[in-house]
Amino acid sequence: MAISHEAFVHPSAHVEDGAEIGPGARIGPFCHIGAKAVIGPRVELMSHVVVQGRTEIGEETLVHPFAVLGGIPQDLKFRGEETSLVIGKRNRIREHVSMNTGTEGGGGVTRVGDDGLFMAGCHVAHDCQVGNHVIIVNNAALAGHCVIEDEVIIGGLSGVHQWVRIGRGAIIGAVTMVTNDVIPHGLVQAPRGHLDGLNLVGLKRRGVARSDITALRAAFQMLAQGEGAFQDRARRLGEETESAYVREIVDFITGESDRSFLTPGG
Repeated sequence: MAISHEAFVHPSAHVEDGAEIGPGARIGPFCHIGAKAVIGPRVELMSHVVVQGRTEIGEETLVHPFAVLGGIPQDLKFRGEETSLVIGKRNRIREHVSMNTGTEGGGGVTRVGDDGLFMAGCHVAHDCQVGNHVIIVNNAALAGHCVIEDEVIIGGLSGVHQWVRIGRGAIIGAVTMVTNDVIPHGLVQAPRGHLDGLNLVGLKRRGVARSDITALRAAFQMLAQGEGAFQDRARRLGEETESAYVREIVDFITGESDRSFLTPGG
């Protein structure tokens, strides 16, 4: 066990031999820290937090009561292999959040970026790759192997199917089931998710130039109404555009994926 002399561990907390706790970290009442956990500098576990397995928590992350981080995958193929969960810096993880370690077949690592907000009761399954500045609202769930790019918002009570990719800056409305890939900056809603437009509010909040928003609007219309298959429209769009934001969508659509796409009007 390596506990920094600058860390605080409440007397009722249980820290197993081998765990590492960095300077300025605070381990609150009745927390349980496993032997292979690494708790970074100035991390705070408020109370009743469970950190299991080979889990790393980045500096200044705040974890609220009853979160369980690093539990084994909910995957019947899992056979006890040693895998990990890596959580970045400055995340806010609220009550009853669960995040699982990876599986051998999925690369072995579940990874969460920096500066995310994971609201009460949400779930990040095995082998997910979650970017920076992501918000997952209460009781939303990511199934295994999902890729969630930077600045995505997933509304409350929503579910994301395994292997789905959600592009940067997209927003998923509440109570939505997402079964296919979502283009960057897309807006998805309805019980069985439909791509209904662009996340214009998010683009404006991030200060995206009006010219880029106009280019994105035109690109969306071409994807919705152009001739040929969806990917053919995207390739033609890539040949015509000068917008980096539109190029991001084109690269996303033409990249590798195990799923099909939510398409405009589909």
